[in-house]
Amino acid sequence: MIKGQVMLSNQIIKNSIMELKNITKIDLFVFDLEGALIAATCEGELITKDIIRHFAESTADSQVIGANHLLKILDENEAAFILNAVGSAEDVYMVGRIAVSQIQNLLIAYKEKFDRNSFFQNLILDNLLLVDVYNRAKKLHIEVAIPRVVILVETNIEKDNAAIEFLRGMYSHHAGDYVTAVDERSIILIKSLGANDGYEQVERIAHTIADMMNMEALLSVRVSYGTIVKELKDVSKSYKEAMMALDVGKIFYIEKSVNAYNTLGIGRLIYQLPINLCKIFIDEIFRNVNPHEIDEEILTTVNKFFENSLNVSEASRQLFVHRNTLVYRIEKLEKSTGLDVRTFDDALTFKIAMMVVSYMKYLESITF
Repeated sequence: MIKGQVMLSNQIIKNSIMELKNITKIDLFVFDLEGALIAATCEGELITKDIIRHFAESTADSQVIGANHLLKILDENEAAFILNAVGSAEDVYMVGRIAVSQIQNLLIAYKEKFDRNSFFQNLILDNLLLVDVYNRAKKLHIEVAIPRVVILVETNIEKDNAAIEFLRGMYSHHAGDYVTAVDERSIILIKSLGANDGYEQVERIAHTIADMMNMEALLSVRVSYGTIVKELKDVSKSYKEAMMALDVGKIFYIEKSVNAYNTLGIGRLIYQLPINLCKIFIDEIFRNVNPHEIDEEILTTVNKFFENSLNVSEASRQLFVHRNTLVYRIEKLEKSTGLDVRTFDDALTFKIAMMVVSYMKYLESITF
């Protein structure tokens, strides 16, 4: 495959030469090195493939054959395409040179974009040596010592290029932001921040992304983010934290569309527990009771009770039940588990135990 074609699509090249045609009225044709037509401003090929191939193999940078002005489009000092500017006017050659310069600049720009994408993918996956991080960042004109945070967006559709382009439309690399992807569903925004920006700003950005993609792009997304890092080399750390926040959010905070690593609380601790320790803990707490068989009505009641800081009156009001009904359900739970959630210690134990149950259920779902 020709190097230039890896970066530039035929349509991009055609758009470029059509703009020049509209201004100069001179027809332009772009061929690959084998003589196949890549893009043209009009119908018909005015030169043979053999002539194109012969010119491509020659050491000359330009050649005139009748009304055909052939020029080489270079990529890193090697021929990538052949341009043919057609006409007898004196300025045809000059227009051809302008077209060559424009396409070569596009090659550089798209290659840089491609290289930046590859760089950030390898950076977040820890595939680069520290010396390579700084050397490649310098070559790609990426600032090293500015605050950044990784924001992770998980979509409900695999390989959704529209979601990536939508996010790129919101955050441009010209502002120091970079959008990439490393798997089928997750889009990664490496967001640069100002010196005075903190987590309140990041939280607003994350909610803006969730709202915009849910409403305007009609996508169901979950958003998470890691901690703010000061150095480019630490971006992978923020990425791993965002990944954990995404998983922990799906297990323990399913009702939230945005989860931050630094607000995960006890869920983050449970997420890192070994499965055998979780099983021992659940067996000790529930003894002969299967936590999956606890009545859903009781669980709803207890959760509302927790939300209201163990306030029986407020919880019963929000549940639209009599206070005695709520107390009855709590006592029913105490009878089966031995835990009186009206006391702080037992309430904490039950809350943690149910979070551990959710975590074990999640592990089972991704194992089988």
